[in-house]
Amino acid sequence: MKSQFKNKSQRDYWGIAFLLPSLLILTLCYLLPMFMDLYYSFTSYNIIQEPKFIGLENYRELFSDKILGISLRNTLVYTIIVVPLQTVLALVFAVLLARVCSFRWGNLVKSILFIPVITSMILVGTIWRIFLTTDGGYVNNILQFFNIAPVNWLGGINSSLFSICLITVWKLTGYFLVIYYAAIMDIPKSYYEAAKVDGSNQIQQFWHITLPLLKPITYLVVTLGTIWSFQVFDLVYTMTGGGPGFSTTTLVLSIYNTAFKQFRMGYASSISIFFILIILVISVVQKYGFREKS
Repeated sequence: MKSQFKNKSQRDYWGIAFLLPSLLILTLCYLLPMFMDLYYSFTSYNIIQEPKFIGLENYRELFSDKILGISLRNTLVYTIIVVPLQTVLALVFAVLLARVCSFRWGNLVKSILFIPVITSMILVGTIWRIFLTTDGGYVNNILQFFNIAPVNWLGGINSSLFSICLITVWKLTGYFLVIYYAAIMDIPKSYYEAAKVDGSNQIQQFWHITLPLLKPITYLVVTLGTIWSFQVFDLVYTMTGGGPGFSTTTLVLSIYNTAFKQFRMGYASSISIFFILIILVISVVQKYGFREKS
């Protein structure tokens, strides 16, 4: 017994020893910056001078900052457009691949749809900015071929944010498609066979078997999509830089501009704390919204 206990204790020590490097990296790269961010949010700090404690002054400024209000609205609009679209499209494509395209070319189709996911967001933004150029852009050239007037995709106040939303959906749908596809293939076929015996068609099978069983996966997809939508930065920064005006400025871009262009690190930290609180609230609401009824 003593020998077994000693061996178990040694295994535990070795396990802790192997975990320590990862815990150290996690602490230095995630936890420590979060506490530093919280501290700086109560200070006036511009990198050059020492932080000066100012209490809740930065948080009071949040409620009167018009640019922050615009960036919050843009982020919400972006999320409301992107999350439902990419969730529905991913589910539809996954069902089609699982039921209709379950042949030897099915893997090729999945690979093609997944290519945008593995492409760098900066590269995606750069390529699509060329495609959507008003004069000489490939998209407008195609529209002119069909005698349709060119569209100022990235220069219009309304069209710029909508264009970024569509590009995001194009890029991320393949990722969620793979998640849905794996979940659909994991559903026992006996459920569908029993439904066929009862006279159910494919639409009824989808609504009463597939969709209910995919509820946990849908919660995952919606939660990830929402968090990633609130974190959008690189695509906006590459394509529009937040313009025209502030029509595509998002919360993360607003934090970046405040910290590294205005050098107001303290105020930028308060915005990031506000940003974290928003994501936490949305995550809790989604959790209770998707919770199964008793």
